[in-house]
Amino acid sequence: MISYRCLNLGPCVSTGILITTIASKGELQTWPELLPQLCNLLNSEDYNTCEGSFGALQKICEDSSELLDSDALNRPLNIMIPKFLQFFKHCSPKIRSHAIACVNQFIIGRAQALMDNIDTFIESLFALAGDEDCEVRKNVCRALVMLLEVRIDRLIPHMHSIIQYMLQRTQDADENVALEACEFWLTLAEQPICKEALSGHLVQLIPILVNGMKYSEIDIILLKGDVEEDDTVPDSEQDIKPRFHKSRTVTLQHEGGEGEEGEDIDEDEDDDDDTLSDWNLRKCSAAALDVLANVFRDDLLPHLLPLLKGLLFHPDWVIKESGILVLGAIAEGCMQGMVQYLPELIPHLIQCLCDKKALVRSIACWTLSRYAHWVVSQPPDAHLKPLMTELLKRILDGNKRVQEAACSAFATLEEEACTELVPYLSFILDTLVFAFGKYQHKNLLILYDAIGTLADSVGHHLNQPEYIQKLMPPLIQKWNELKDEDKDLFPLLECLSSVATALQSGFLPYCEPVYQRCVTLVQKTLAQAMVRTHIYSHTLFYMNIMILSYMQDTMPEVRQSSFALLGDLTKACFPHVKPCIAEFMPILGTNLNPEFISVCNNATWAIGEICMQMGVEMQPYVALVLPHLVEIINRPNTPKTLLENTAITIGRLGYVCPQEVAPMLQQFIRPWCTSLRNIRDNEEKDSAFRGICVMIGVNPGGVVQDFIFFCDAVASWVNPKDDLRDMFCKILHGFKDQVGEENWQQFSEQFPPILKERLSACYGV
Repeated sequence: MISYRCLNLGPCVSTGILITTIASKGELQTWPELLPQLCNLLNSEDYNTCEGSFGALQKICEDSSELLDSDALNRPLNIMIPKFLQFFKHCSPKIRSHAIACVNQFIIGRAQALMDNIDTFIESLFALAGDEDCEVRKNVCRALVMLLEVRIDRLIPHMHSIIQYMLQRTQDADENVALEACEFWLTLAEQPICKEALSGHLVQLIPILVNGMKYSEIDIILLKGDVEEDDTVPDSEQDIKPRFHKSRTVTLQHEGGEGEEGEDIDEDEDDDDDTLSDWNLRKCSAAALDVLANVFRDDLLPHLLPLLKGLLFHPDWVIKESGILVLGAIAEGCMQGMVQYLPELIPHLIQCLCDKKALVRSIACWTLSRYAHWVVSQPPDAHLKPLMTELLKRILDGNKRVQEAACSAFATLEEEACTELVPYLSFILDTLVFAFGKYQHKNLLILYDAIGTLADSVGHHLNQPEYIQKLMPPLIQKWNELKDEDKDLFPLLECLSSVATALQSGFLPYCEPVYQRCVTLVQKTLAQAMVRTHIYSHTLFYMNIMILSYMQDTMPEVRQSSFALLGDLTKACFPHVKPCIAEFMPILGTNLNPEFISVCNNATWAIGEICMQMGVEMQPYVALVLPHLVEIINRPNTPKTLLENTAITIGRLGYVCPQEVAPMLQQFIRPWCTSLRNIRDNEEKDSAFRGICVMIGVNPGGVVQDFIFFCDAVASWVNPKDDLRDMFCKILHGFKDQVGEENWQQFSEQFPPILKERLSACYGV
């Protein structure tokens, strides 16, 4: 066994590596002398000893930041942080850089020792603002970005100077420094003070971000920007990113559209090659412009439009390409202001799909996809038809990058256009099927997604003998070629799932072989899981063994899918599910964890479906799930889909077990009402509102403080069933009678005019 006390803490590299390796294994507690000795060695007059010690300390700070701020080590940070701050003024840039990097490890965690020295830290950072060493500048920028996130209160008095500094650093000659500085704009955009702080600086910032969106020379070399045709070159395995099954997330229908899921726009997904998948200045600049467009909206355009025309029509393809990227980046935030220019810009972008440079063609695909919603809102012959025609040509492009971008863009267009594409189905299928024989491995996986999205978008219109004859042979050929162990089965299964749903009876000839193989795949995987985890019970149905196993899988995506399946089976064949509810419910309760949004969402939805089947028999499980649901619905920044499903499930739980749920009514009624006011009238909304009405009957005091929110939620109904309308009337008139006519008049004066009119017209209050 190694005796840590016998180690000679000299300056040699191998000793430093050994020290940090031991520390990273959690051995700091058994080596109490280490940190004091390393800190003492920082005072050595020998430069190598000082630097070697700092290198070891930096690694320890990176690996053990939480431990260093804990009682387990008697909070050594109380000594270390002031010690590190002293070295911000060291004559060696390497030492200065180490010192800042060490302190930076404790910003996000708000280490108490750092918070106690926060003003000294910030002053020391400002003193290093003009440092000549690029590593020092990079670490200063990184520190300010993190402080913006956790201690913005300390930066606000200096914000003007900090912004001026970051404007300079975003143009730094060292790209790593520029990238760290560019992160500042992304982080600032998330802060409430962003608009006020940045308004006067947009005239400087926007051109800097736009300039940062150009491909660098090294980018172009890595992307093989001079290669125009490479579609006959086979993909290497390292070209293909690991791909995971996109598990279904259960969503609700909203006013004015189908169920929606939040999507993060990521230019990287559709534009940049795997060789450039690392975060870089171009991507950071584009992301920053995107988020700032969402903050400033059309106020950004006066600073941007004068630049855009020069970029979009520039003879240098690199600059032209960056202009097209700019146009795509602002699409979401500045859409309203851009509408007047789109009739001219969209034809220009469609023309760019034919550019001689592949990188221009590919970015044009992505940018056009960002405006697909507007394109579809116009008469089809105006923009949809020419865009669709050119995108289909690009799907068969000679460049693999363009193929990929076109396929992804076309999938987005499919989602927006839906049945508008029905007249062109034959032409679309001819192109997609031809691509089967043209595509290399990587793009074939994206082609599956485009076909599946088409099926989802046009639905039963795909169920025509002509279309089935075009589409199914190549899909089934791939299905038969792939072995059970081939990871390409994931995207193909997703594609076939969508196609089967769209074709309905047209899929019958293919049902049995596809179904049998799916069952075999499940059996094989389950058998492996049972060997690993020794799960077996003679009392369960085979189906329930399968679900129980996958509900406990370590992969979130597997649990997510298993909860979706459980909810569907609960709706379709509950008698087969009911015997295992006692095993299912604790697992569902454990997965009400918003850290995994989609898993939590589907578990919540499944619980709601089980409620409606179990009725009063849900009582033993209320305490298991209700506290988690109440916590989720009150959580800040919870995604809309999860809020809505949580509200539905709380309502359903209260419907079947009102005595158990109603006492907590006051803790969730306000977010419950605001979460469901935009949901379409449907059975899920109906059951949830019945539940809230029953709970109000049990605990009317629980709604009193937030009654205006209940009124607003009731008014969101377009056409409730008669008995539900009667429940609303009873509660509204009961409240009015309780407070008296005069108080009701004062109360209703708070209502927006539309709400007041609707309640009067529909419910007579």
